[in-house]
Amino acid sequence: MVTEERRGYLYGLSAYVLWGFFPIYFKLLRPATPFEILAHRIVWSVVFISLLLAVMRNWRFLGRLVRDRRLLGGVTLAAALIAVNWATYIVGVNSARVVETALGYFITPLVVVLLGVTVQRERLNVWQWLAVAIGGAAVAVLTVDYGHLPYIALILAATFGSYSLVKKRLSMPPAEGLFVESAVLALPALAYLGWLNLAGSAEVGRVSVAHTVLILGSGAATAIPLLLFAGAANRVPMVGLGILQYVAPVIQLGVGVLLFHEPMPPARLAGFALVWLALIVFTADGIRGARRARIDRARTGRTATEGAATGTAAATAEPATALPPR
Repeated sequence: MVTEERRGYLYGLSAYVLWGFFPIYFKLLRPATPFEILAHRIVWSVVFISLLLAVMRNWRFLGRLVRDRRLLGGVTLAAALIAVNWATYIVGVNSARVVETALGYFITPLVVVLLGVTVQRERLNVWQWLAVAIGGAAVAVLTVDYGHLPYIALILAATFGSYSLVKKRLSMPPAEGLFVESAVLALPALAYLGWLNLAGSAEVGRVSVAHTVLILGSGAATAIPLLLFAGAANRVPMVGLGILQYVAPVIQLGVGVLLFHEPMPPARLAGFALVWLALIVFTADGIRGARRARIDRARTGRTATEGAATGTAAATAEPATALPPR
């Protein structure tokens, strides 16, 4: 029998595997430019999610959004962040820098930790600070190797980390959130596509039928892994999700090196090794903290149960002390 938790792990693994193979998908969308691909991805995401919400008959969230200006502002900020993230990712993939995009998603957890310190005013323990320090050393080594800051990786990590923080504060369901974020971006995306067609610079629709079908499918390709992830998030403990998130960049790294034959010189490999060491420290600390919290909850529950049992026994042994009020 498949338990809900196992089903959640299956959903999560499926989502991260799909995200891991995204570089192959976006390579197939050439010769369309990254911004043309981005505009189509936004527009067809709106179409796909609209159909999904129509089937679910769930449009009531729009009324709440219109009435709440703070929520609308937060969604607009999330839309801008994810647009920059998507554009940077497509640029990275289609400029033969898949390895660097993988690096971006490897260091995202460390960026999230830094955002927790700087924005949320959270406190880190010694092991978390050690992981951040090792991550900083890795970026320094990779900067020397590349001859410049690995800005593709840093932009991806910063935008997705910030997007995650905003989304956490908004607390919107994934399908509805993606619809609103894409809808906010749809008007400028449509305007850009219209300008491309008027200028005769559009590639979509002129390459091949297969290319056009792949472009139209970019909305589903965007939404399906997100919905699978949502199914996992509702069933899998946070520690499990934290470990699963490394599946995608591992696959992306393999795709970049083994399939697209991107270089991996010794200095770059050393930088990645430092990143992996930082993630091992970070993940081990998270697992230890989760285990400690589980033990504390069990101990607290046991103490409460014993206290209740003791109170019941005392009441049974000394019924005369419970006198009714006069």
